[in-house]
Amino acid sequence: MAPPPPPPTPTPHRIVVLALDGLLPFELGIPQRIFGRARSAGEGRVALYSVTTCSVRAPGPVQTDADFAVLVENGPEALALADTVVVPASHELGPVYEEGVLTPELAAAFAYVRPGTRMVSICTGSYVLAAAGYLDGRPATTHWRHAEHFQRLFPSVDVDPDVLFVDDGDVLTSAGVAAGIDLCLHLVRRDHGAAVANDVARRTVVPPHRDGGQAQYIERPLPQPQLATTTAARAWALGRLDEPIQLRDMAEQEAMSVRTFTRRFREETGMSPGQWLTQQRVERARHLLESSDLSVDRIARAAGFGTATSLRQHLQAALGVPPTVYRRTFRAAGSGTVGSLVGNSPAGSAPARSSPAGSGPVGSSPTRRGPLPR
Repeated sequence: MAPPPPPPTPTPHRIVVLALDGLLPFELGIPQRIFGRARSAGEGRVALYSVTTCSVRAPGPVQTDADFAVLVENGPEALALADTVVVPASHELGPVYEEGVLTPELAAAFAYVRPGTRMVSICTGSYVLAAAGYLDGRPATTHWRHAEHFQRLFPSVDVDPDVLFVDDGDVLTSAGVAAGIDLCLHLVRRDHGAAVANDVARRTVVPPHRDGGQAQYIERPLPQPQLATTTAARAWALGRLDEPIQLRDMAEQEAMSVRTFTRRFREETGMSPGQWLTQQRVERARHLLESSDLSVDRIARAAGFGTATSLRQHLQAALGVPPTVYRRTFRAAGSGTVGSLVGNSPAGSAPARSSPAGSGPVGSSPTRRGPLPR
């Protein structure tokens, strides 16, 4: 009997990056660096994405905000082939930034985009998506320096200035510059699972995820240099997520009062100790759901949630799906099937964002925003 034929090679997901005059070269290169490095597991290591760059004009040079231009070999018609469109930031958005309206060139370019195409912005690329109507009535973020102006210009958008990115299914926005890396890694993880995303992160020499949101980067008075950081407390907590952890226990690791520790913790991470601990426990549970055959009850205990019911509540609140659905989605993604967990969340569930919100005992209450991708 002849051996069965090998499974068909998956068609790469087509990413098209829209290069605008005044673009930031660093941000233009993020999609190629992240998506271009994503390979399937096992033999062959097939490319999972193809990345194409296009202009709003005929092929030719596009000026950057540096002292050089980039030669873009595709015109706007390339957008018609995109499964995902990525719009990096530009410092020359003109009426898009000033009035919230597209230029005729941009409007003509977006006419090529097929319905259902996933739309992604990096930094102030969110202005372009908003002007094109993709963010109406949706949650979104942008660079914290522009958040107030963005909200005034686009009052129908639910702007969150504190997170690194917002995933609202088929439309995703990120904060400034390096947050574009966080968002692209999140998309790789969402499409193909943690193992592929972690491999890309290692090859790119960046962390698979960053704690907190962009609140930690907003300008504010510097803390007193003689005060200790909360790094040791975080490391201590990460080593015993399966145990009950009280706020005073974390504060004691830094020899601080609870009040001082809480203030310092928020200054350094952009969130409360309880929010951070819940995030880490959700991350631990996600990792075990993806990489182990442990029962949901055992994973709940290992992650510090105690019971399967508590884990289910936290995961549902963070991602909009229960543990069994999450496991099934990312096991499928790991085997080569594209998984779109957040994009297929039940109606009414919260969008995934890069930093959680919540209150109550340390790490005990469900969040309504998704944690950072690992």
